[in-house]
Amino acid sequence: MASFVEVHPDNPQPRTVGQVVERIREGALVAFPTDSGYALGGRLDDQAIKDRIRDIRRLDDKHHYTLLCADFAQLGQLVHVDNSVFRAIKAATPGPYTFILPATKEVPKRLLHTKKKTVGVRIPSHPLSRALLDGLGDPMLISTLLLPGEEQTPTFGWDVKEALDHQVDIVIDAGEVSTEPTTVVDLSSGEAVIARHGAGDPTPFE
Repeated sequence: MASFVEVHPDNPQPRTVGQVVERIREGALVAFPTDSGYALGGRLDDQAIKDRIRDIRRLDDKHHYTLLCADFAQLGQLVHVDNSVFRAIKAATPGPYTFILPATKEVPKRLLHTKKKTVGVRIPSHPLSRALLDGLGDPMLISTLLLPGEEQTPTFGWDVKEALDHQVDIVIDAGEVSTEPTTVVDLSSGEAVIARHGAGDPTPFE
């Protein structure tokens, strides 16, 4: 049964965040709010986290997993970013965008797109997401919590707990959350391609 944790939407309580961070370090799979709906996430270097996310969402090997980063220093260690791409991402983050880019050797091969050797990266603006990343000091492996057969992510934490009570370890509630996922921009070829329209304004990349 998943632990249910409530935090303030704008100022997450440091003690509570610290307790969740410790569980993540121990291998917990967490369902938590971001600036573009709920996400599933955990340690980047934990094979079981990817496997559990894959099973919950019934994903195939063509799915792009996302690495949630606190800042550009972390992002730059995980993906190759040239000057033009850097400027485009810099102007749009933090915010509800996921960028598909060629991965560096720092990213475990099991997380890469099987053919393209790419991975998704994003820098969130949601206070809880940022607090978790700050506490961990490392990026997180995440995926949008879009359940099979559903068209939107859950709005409230108790919806997540009801749906995934025996499949995740922690559900964090921070009030009502947007159900619109990130806008996904594929920059892996050097040209911007909108792979999914979502919460982020696609205009700068069209």
